[in-house]
Amino acid sequence: MRVAILEDDPAQIDLVTLWLNNSGFNCHVFTYGKEFTRALTRESFDIFLLDWELPDITGADVLQWIRQNVRDATPVIFTTARDREEDIAAMLKAGADDYIVKPLRKMELLARIHAVMRRSRNEKPADDVFEIGEFRVNVESRTVHRHGQQVELTQKGFDLAVFLFRNLSRLLSRGHILENVWGRSSNLNTRTVDTHVSRLRSKLGLVPEHGWRLVAIYQHGYRLEQIHKDEQNDSVNTGIPTPATTT
Repeated sequence: MRVAILEDDPAQIDLVTLWLNNSGFNCHVFTYGKEFTRALTRESFDIFLLDWELPDITGADVLQWIRQNVRDATPVIFTTARDREEDIAAMLKAGADDYIVKPLRKMELLARIHAVMRRSRNEKPADDVFEIGEFRVNVESRTVHRHGQQVELTQKGFDLAVFLFRNLSRLLSRGHILENVWGRSSNLNTRTVDTHVSRLRSKLGLVPEHGWRLVAIYQHGYRLEQIHKDEQNDSVNTGIPTPATTT
């Protein structure tokens, strides 16, 4: 999972990132609320960990911004020293998914993250074999069949296909895709993502006339969607993909 951490205490940052990195998470740390919200205009994450007391704006302000501007219902966990019942209730009512009072404890933090992810739509069943539309994907044998016919994909093409299918309808930033398909420390140019997405769209037929839309979102990333038959017919008849934000 890709985690965005909003925290201004260096000791807390070191501790939490150590716990999460050792547990297989990809951590991105921000110390200012405005820096954090700017990043969210171009990046996507699986979960947010927010402190309340920040140097510029409050975690409560950040939570409000997230719920008003982030289309995907990305889970939010508050990690803060504020332990008044009124504060906890206010943040849960405002859209936080959980609230942990500091000092944090490793096993509790990890358990709460996984519990929140289980409840959210972001955690997909990690089945070795799954079907979606006309596709059958076998993760163990690393094969994709379309209408019963195997489609030959490269190693990274297959990994990209699995990541997109398991995040259907989510807006995924190029950085998010790079980390999950090419690895946590990948230094590749984001144009690598564009090239592989273009090839995958062609190989799997992820186009409106086949009931799919794999579109680039300006200055952000990609979204894979299944489209309804009436929407599919409109796209074929007009030759114009929707929505208007596609490039």
